Amino acid sequence: MDQFLNWISIPNFFNAHFAWRALPYILQGLPLTIELTAVSFVGSLVLGLFLTLGQLSQRRWLHKLARAYISVMRGVPTLVLLFLFYFGLPYAGVQLNAFVAASLTFVLNAAAFVSEIFRTSFMGVDDGQWAASYALGLPYSKAIRFVILPQAFRIAVPALGNILLDMFKGTSLAAMVTLSKIFMRAKIEGGQQFDYMTVYLLVALIYWSCCTLLTAGQARIEQAISIPEVLD
Repeated sequence: MDQFLNWISIPNFFNAHFAWRALPYILQGLPLTIELTAVSFVGSLVLGLFLTLGQLSQRRWLHKLARAYISVMRGVPTLVLLFLFYFGLPYAGVQLNAFVAASLTFVLNAAAFVSEIFRTSFMGVDDGQWAASYALGLPYSKAIRFVILPQAFRIAVPALGNILLDMFKGTSLAAMVTLSKIFMRAKIEGGQQFDYMTVYLLVALIYWSCCTLLTAGQARIEQAISIPEVLD
């Protein structure tokens, strides 16, 4: 192992021995990173779906409200939103812990992008599916739930996979509000040894490895829900 670590070390750039020693401590932050990503992604899916239904609503006020929300959230940086929830709300008498503030930030921000994905996916469903649903006597809510949404979700999976990857990487911002995850632990280790380059490269490798696994899982899901082609 020592010979291998010596071989991949780069003087004044990457200390493989230090990276190997720091790896267990940094990986202790991985479960919290996964938990934050999962909570935020599920929350953004739910909120994004409601925003999509608002955009597609025949009620003009509901449509405009959803569009206004999406416009604001797509234009406000995630870091600014995070600071508003964690450092700004206490001035209004509301104190959120770091995990809640980070989760709320990622849910509210990502939901705007998820909603746009769902909206285009709904538009991608053939109009004949709506007509067939109404011909069967299904009300609007059941047509959405049982006919349109499953097909729209199939269309949306690739784009939603990108949202998940961006969210997983974006959780590193939570270190700015002292949430002890991968990046925060890496900063602590780097500060103790005055070697930030090594730990930051290590963090990059950890995130890349996790994103590779997520991409492989996305590919499996796409394959599982794909409609097989009918051969002539």
